[in-house]
Amino acid sequence: MNIDIRYGKDGVQKVDIPEKNLIGIFAPRDVECGTPDVVLNEALDNPIGGEALDKFLEGGEDVVFIVNDGTRPTPTAKVLDVLSKRMDLRKARYLIATGTHRDMTEEEYNFVFGSHYEELKDRIVVHDAKKSECTYLGDSKNGTPMEVNKVAVDADRLVIITSVEPHYFAGYTGGRKSFLPGVASFKTVETNHKLAMNIEAQSLVLEGNPVHEDMMDALEVVKGKKIFSIQMVLDRHQNIYKVAAGELNPAFAQAVEWANTVFIAPIPEKADVVISVAPYPMDVDLYQSQKALDNGKWALKEGGKIIMVSKCREGVGHPTFLTQLSSSKDPKVVLENLRSEYKLGYHKAAKMAEIAVWADIWAVTDLDDELISSANITPFPSVADAMKKAFDENPDARVIILTDGSVTIPRLE
Repeated sequence: MNIDIRYGKDGVQKVDIPEKNLIGIFAPRDVECGTPDVVLNEALDNPIGGEALDKFLEGGEDVVFIVNDGTRPTPTAKVLDVLSKRMDLRKARYLIATGTHRDMTEEEYNFVFGSHYEELKDRIVVHDAKKSECTYLGDSKNGTPMEVNKVAVDADRLVIITSVEPHYFAGYTGGRKSFLPGVASFKTVETNHKLAMNIEAQSLVLEGNPVHEDMMDALEVVKGKKIFSIQMVLDRHQNIYKVAAGELNPAFAQAVEWANTVFIAPIPEKADVVISVAPYPMDVDLYQSQKALDNGKWALKEGGKIIMVSKCREGVGHPTFLTQLSSSKDPKVVLENLRSEYKLGYHKAAKMAEIAVWADIWAVTDLDDELISSANITPFPSVADAMKKAFDENPDARVIILTDGSVTIPRLE
């Protein structure tokens, strides 16, 4: 069976998998999506908890929107299209929730703001975790210092535009994640992400997940601030499926329910080989592409091979995690090293090393082969080459393909 695997923004890798070997091709579930304007307006007209947006904005003198950066698929521009008919967009500022990511490229600014970019250019504030002025708001129960961008803290009205999908250690994106890590200081993000080393920090898990609990504490310290959220669940093609608008936490809870119907993919059996794709824009670097590995592991047999397919357009990302992955040829030693002294990025290395303990990690990227090999990952020039090697070793290998591995959560039926 000839299969096209997405690679980069417009590229395709071709691979032939015999039908007897192929368990299936899995992706987020196909769901029926309405017209974006209709779905968004319906959500705004029927807020979950709290007041309608126009009432919420009344009297606001310092209105700040917190929006995701260009590495997320969130269709912020479509939301702004709808909001532009309900309010004067220039009466607000727009704080980019970069977390610890770099500033956006011109292409990404145009993706996030669409036709409104030129009009709003001078109203945009980019959060810089290391340089932006942050206000200390106390410590979380876990001892994380809560330092949040002063622009968000000082605002008298906050509007959150985000999307909700499974996240490999926060449980889900969306909601509280706009604050932490979105607009938090580097110190706050680093302390919070250290909790991702805990086994309880995994996809789909909120209760008992220390990372999620820490993020919820971040919201507690801004309690009393007027916050309105617009939280979208996208389908597999990144169209708007459902929108939960209104109070942050109730809207997040509703969006999580909808996200589960889209992103959990039931599988009939685990595979000897899992091809997990990080499609554009999640293929920005190795650091972000790791999510495709972490999700793919749920479909893999012990002793199997997971093939991460990602262009890694901008290289490695946070260099610290790659340094740690390269610290030993034994992934167990890597894990021991990571636990001894934490720095931001180590959680990614830990999650990858955990997989390397019980499976082989292979990769098809644009990264240097030597660099990839040093991190206990076997590089291949193409998916076809990787599968040829897999079938040479085991002609009867059973194969699963995750075409959108960054957000697909396979679960054994």
